[in-house]
Amino acid sequence: MSRSMIAGLAAAAALTTLAAAPAQAAPRPKVTSDVVLPAPALADFEKGLVQDDRGVKLGGIGSGLYPAGRRGDYWMVTDRGPNGEPKINGEKRRTFPVPEFAPAIVRVSVRNGKAAITRTIPLKNTDGTPITGLSNQSGHDEVPYSWDGQEALAYDPGGLDTEDIVPDGRGGFWLVDEYAPSLVHAGSDGRILTRYVPKGLGLKGAKYPVKETLPAVLATRQQNRGFEAVGLSRRENALYVSLQSPLANPDKKTGKASHTARILRVDLRSGRPNGEWAHTMENVATFDPKAEQGDMKISALTVLSPGRLLLQERTDAVARLYTVDLRRATNLAGGPHDDPATKPSLESALPASVKPAKKELAVDLAAIPGLPGKIEGVTLLDPRTLVIANDNDFGLGTFGEDGRLIDSGVKSHLITIRLPRPLH
Repeated sequence: MSRSMIAGLAAAAALTTLAAAPAQAAPRPKVTSDVVLPAPALADFEKGLVQDDRGVKLGGIGSGLYPAGRRGDYWMVTDRGPNGEPKINGEKRRTFPVPEFAPAIVRVSVRNGKAAITRTIPLKNTDGTPITGLSNQSGHDEVPYSWDGQEALAYDPGGLDTEDIVPDGRGGFWLVDEYAPSLVHAGSDGRILTRYVPKGLGLKGAKYPVKETLPAVLATRQQNRGFEAVGLSRRENALYVSLQSPLANPDKKTGKASHTARILRVDLRSGRPNGEWAHTMENVATFDPKAEQGDMKISALTVLSPGRLLLQERTDAVARLYTVDLRRATNLAGGPHDDPATKPSLESALPASVKPAKKELAVDLAAIPGLPGKIEGVTLLDPRTLVIANDNDFGLGTFGEDGRLIDSGVKSHLITIRLPRPLH
């Protein structure tokens, strides 16, 4: 056999070996830390304010998440507090087992694999009295009930259902709320400086300043689906905020079936939007086949650069992060789609003249084993380090005949993830 034939056979064998070798798996995100957050009894967490916590422990602080300066420290925020939705005489009722609970900003410090609460800032009215998490207005919000759903409670026009947080750079904080929906500016001591709400809302009786600067159409938000995510863009002196779900515009059925959510950019000086874009949410049939389209939610966003966001879409079981580019999408701010009377609505039929934001899958959280459900808090420490938190709903399960909570056992987690490639 000639040398050339031998060389050819050797080359062919080498190629066969290469072809048979398994392809190397692409690197995946890796969990580097999973810390369970403290869960003191609510009566201990808010001493002097909560008298009877009915056995409920602190939870829900994963509703918002932002780095607090020192590595391992985070600003977090509770939502409105423990609440349930039992069916009473065939009717679902929104219950508040601890109605005096004040939504609070919490600073959490993680050291050596353990978390500690190092500061608690209950949200307050202008006069320093604590706010509540109770529903605001009859007709716009759900009727608030006692723990057993038997007694209707009084509305509180100053109550907040806070869901995300960013520092304002001057010691205070920006928060978003699901009720109005609203954008809330709070001072370093938790006093509400200003609450920005949709035009025409007519919210009366709050014990802090309220300004109607947001588009009127936002008042058509689905119940418990107002603003859920906020991100700070220092270069633009602006906040980006997102509705949790499509608006119920013109009705609830439309909102549940719609794929079109809205993202706004709000000027920090005036509290007025100067940007608004349509965002097309994933089809639940491929995202989470066990859920319905109305279960799709946006719960967190981070500003990567002006007009570019890292945004989370989720159901309670599945969560994914997308890079969203707004720069070539149609700016709807101040246009006809800010008016709820415009037909057809943006939520019922996206017009050909409206170009939605471009998006790409960045991190598939659902592919990472062991993560908890209902991930709401998301933040970036650096381009390759992601931190997430879940909302455990204060461990709310059912209540015994004695009115004490039978805890669900779900814990609040703070999880650090190393990404295989940087997010920019």
